[in-house]
Order: sequence, then C-alpha cells, then structure tokens
Amino acid sequence: MLPTDTKNPDYFHKVVDCQWACPAHTPVPEYIRLISQGRFDEAYMVNWVSNVFPGILGRTCDRPCEPACRRGRVEEKNLAKPEPVAICRLKRVTADFKGEGVRALMPLPPKARNGRKVACVGAGPASLTVARDLAAQGYSVTVFDGEAKGGGFMRSQVPRFRLPEEVIDEEVGYITQLGVNLRCGQRIDSLKALLAEDWDAVFVGSGAPRGRDLPDLPGRATPGIHIGIDWLASVSFGHIDRVGQRVLVLGGGNTAMDCCRSARRLGAESVKVLVRSTYADMKASPWEKEDAEHEGIPILPCHSPLAFLVEDGRLVGMRFEIVESVYENGRRQLVSTGRTVDEPCDEVLIAVGQENAFPWIEADAGVEFDRWGLPVLGANTHQSTSNPRVFFGGDAAFGPKNIITAVAHGHEAAVSIDRFLHGEDVSRRPAPHVNLMSQKMGIHQWSYDNAPVRDARHKVPWAQAEAALKSIKVEVELGFDAKAAFKEAQRCLNCDVQTVFAPKLCIECDACVDICPTDCLTMTEVGEEAELRGRLTAPALNLAQDLFVSEGLKTGRVMVKDEDVCLHCGLCAERCPTGAWDMQKFLLTTTQAGAACRGDLR
Repeated sequence: MLPTDTKNPDYFHKVVDCQWACPAHTPVPEYIRLISQGRFDEAYMVNWVSNVFPGILGRTCDRPCEPACRRGRVEEKNLAKPEPVAICRLKRVTADFKGEGVRALMPLPPKARNGRKVACVGAGPASLTVARDLAAQGYSVTVFDGEAKGGGFMRSQVPRFRLPEEVIDEEVGYITQLGVNLRCGQRIDSLKALLAEDWDAVFVGSGAPRGRDLPDLPGRATPGIHIGIDWLASVSFGHIDRVGQRVLVLGGGNTAMDCCRSARRLGAESVKVLVRSTYADMKASPWEKEDAEHEGIPILPCHSPLAFLVEDGRLVGMRFEIVESVYENGRRQLVSTGRTVDEPCDEVLIAVGQENAFPWIEADAGVEFDRWGLPVLGANTHQSTSNPRVFFGGDAAFGPKNIITAVAHGHEAAVSIDRFLHGEDVSRRPAPHVNLMSQKMGIHQWSYDNAPVRDARHKVPWAQAEAALKSIKVEVELGFDAKAAFKEAQRCLNCDVQTVFAPKLCIECDACVDICPTDCLTMTEVGEEAELRGRLTAPALNLAQDLFVSEGLKTGRVMVKDEDVCLHCGLCAERCPTGAWDMQKFLLTTTQAGAACRGDLR
C-alpha cells in the first residue's frame, strides 16, 4: 500500500462516518459537542446552515447517519444490541432548547437584490432550500404552491403526531424572513406559461405527488379504498376525521406506517399492515416498524393482494396470496405457496409506492424526460439537459426519497443556478471548505471531552398511550430533556477529531500501540492491502473503512491504523513522548450558493 494522502478532503471526511453518510453532510459531531456544552443556539445553527430544517428533521429524518455511526461497531462485544448515537433526536434537542439568540445568528435579508429572478415550483424541502440559499445571496425568489401553507409533503403527508404544525410554521418562517416571496394557493398548471414570464431560472421541486394504485384488482372501484398519500393529506387538512372499524394498510414503506398509525388514532378498532415482502425486506425504517408494533398494529409479511371482496356493493374484506421471497443472482422473486387467506375490513389504504407526475409540464415545453417519466438532468447539476433555464430537485428529480435528500438536492441546485446566472460552467462543482485544527491545550489536555462512556443508547420518552392514541395531533415522542441529551451526547466518539501522525517525529517506541484500547494501531512492514489487513494487531475486517498507512519510518516500517474501530480517545497522543500523534479537529463544510461557489475553481 502507498502512504495515505490525508490532504485529500475525502479521506478524513469518510472517517467521520455519520457526516459522510448524511446527504447534506451535516457536521454531526460538531453540533453534538455543542449540545454537551449547553450551547444550543450554536448547535441549532450548525444544523440550520447544513440541513435547513433541524426541528423537522429531528423528528422525521430517515437517519442515514445512524447506521453509519461507529458507536454501533465498537460496542459489538460489549452490548447485546449495540446501537448508534441518537443523532436524529439530538438534532431535535437543538430545536427544542434553542433560545431567541438564534435569530441574531441568522443572516439578515440582503439590503439590495441582484436583479435576477428565480421561480420555485412547489414549497417542499427542495424548493425551500433553493429559496433560502439564493435569497441570502440577493436573488429575488418566488415559491409557488397550490396549498394554503408552505412545507410540501412535510405538512401534507407527515402526521401531526410525529410533526407538530407549529414546528413547520417556524422553520418555513425562517426562510421567508430572508425576503422569499411565498405564494401559496397559486398552483402552477403550465411550465410554458411560467417560462414565458421574466424568470431567469425555474426550479421544479414539486415532489412525487401520485400514489401508486392497484387498478387491476377485482373490486377496486368499491368505496372505502383510498390512495395512502392522498388519504394522509386529507387527514392533515381536516377533510377526514374518522375511519372504518377494520382497516387494512397495503405496503411496507414509511407511508404505510404513517397510514396505519393515523387510522389507529382516528378510531379504528383493528388495523393491520400487509406487505408482499418479508418483514426484513420492508422499505420502512426499522424504528418506524417498531413504533407501529409498539402501538399494537400487527405487520403481516408475504401477503400479495389478489382481490377486494365486495358484498352488495360494500367492501367487506380482501383476499391475499401467501408468497415467499426467492433470490436468484441477487434479484428477488415472489413465489406462490398455493395458499390464500381472506382478511375482513371496512376500509383499505393503498401505500405501495409513489411516482412522479408532471401533467403541468407540456410535451413541447423543452424539457426531456426518460422512459421512467423522470427529467433528464446533467450529472450532479440538477439542470435539464434540454432546457438550461430549468432545474429539478427532490422527489421531482430522481423519484421518491426523503427530506434530507431533498435538502441536499436543493443545495446543489442552488449552486448550479448561481453559477448558471453568472455565466459559468455548472458542471464544475466547488470543493468543500476543509479545516484541521489541533485540539491540544497542554501536555495531557484536549479541548474536547475524550473519555467515551459505556452507556447504552438512551430512550426518548413517549406520551402516555391513552392520550396519544386518542388524538391525531398529540405528539408521541416528547424528546430528550437537557439531562438525557447531555448523557446521549457523551456517547459520541468525536470521530471528527482525527489522529494525525507525523512520521518524522516517531521514535518507534510502541507506546501508542501498547495503550490503544481497541488495538487499532500496528507498526509493521508495508504490504498489499488484503495481506496487510490480516496481520495487524487486530485484523481489519471492515473493507468499507480505510486503513491509514504512514510514510516510511526510520527502520523502514510503517504505522498502520484501522480507522474502523478507533475511539478517537486521544490516548495515543497523550502517551507519545515526541508528539508524533496529535488530535486535530477536521471540519468539512460543503460550499453553498454565493461568491465561494463561483470563479474558475482552480
């Protein structure tokens, strides 16, 4: 192996597994440290700059950061069920405990506009992110949405027992106060007409508004059968306030989980979720499934719908075929077992997926679509390849994902729009801002808490079941209090505080190797990666995580570090008699729209 190039920003970025996994690359350890110091306003702003909606995402994020969290790996032999740091719920802590000082930390509306106008279609997370990023840079941004308030599917499809409306109002308000013109109740029904106006660029963030149906099943035209996302929107806006006594929910994603839990609160005595896949293959997040089951809702896997059962024009049940999942060459096939089962019901909620729908974009509007009905976009630019004035993001760009992915799309699209309107090549992407700073405050002192606790993950308290299940508007999760938030924050391993090695200072005394609590350091001869991984002090088995390999030492050996299980505790740096090891905080901040994203980027 060649010496590791630690000057490459991606090397240390990848070591911060949580930030690497986050689509918006939120500096997770940075805001968790601020929480442990009681600096909630600053912790909120670290999130707001990056992911725009800390209070919303702290309740609803799909949490791609948590499966990546190293805490779950280094505890594999210590706990029966190793769990990551509660990153998502700590994000909510920043929103719950912030003070009025947050407003003083936010940017003020520009005193003058730059004369360029941008229209955003849809007021969901992608459009609002574009609007925030560009408005702060002097653009005149107008966001159009057909509903009465901004927020998109965050408002219409996420139930109030998970996300209170006042949280959405507050965080949408932080964006509009930058001078964004939010024109609610004004649905765009023609892209050609919009492009004929004097907009310099148009961003489409209209989501994936069409729920998939099961039109070919016998009995589908019977009353009492609803598309899940439409039903959730009707519940959210108060058009539906009751449901049948026996409800079946079809589908295994997060929308299905929201449907079944909402039906339970609207008075259904029996709610069941039926999914074609196995339980393990369901698309819903593990915690979403656990929450539904915690509320007494059974999930029945391997049930493929065959027909709606109708008597005298009334829905009385559904017939399902029992299937099993068979994998060939990595592809799943559902194979019939020859058995069927009937499930009684009064209502059915179909939540088997969503798809894009652009009935308002005319065929001759100059926007090319692929065979799946998705816009053809430039790689990483979100710009239409056929109409350079038009940009897409969120579910409208690449199909249904989640809020944090839509935010990431919004940041990237805003950079593209900014470069495009300055006559620059949008395919050239700005590099992130990177900083390394030593945390040394003395011979054996660091500016961060480097004593990892052995606590198991702390549980977020819930509201009393009797109250929570009686109302669609009673928030179920109560959030951490300050004491529990501090304890959970202490579980963070500070993976952004890097062990930086200076080979010229090393005297090869092995003190660091001896003191390392996870045996992640080895002083040895260099070799091919596969062979080298097997002869380290502890074999490095996680091939997804890099090995650090130093330049040659005085004896010709090299220092090798398995980044996978390092606790970032700093004991190696404390023990080193020559200061060859140092603990340096790595901060990566992705570039957003503005002067920093422009220029030749050389």
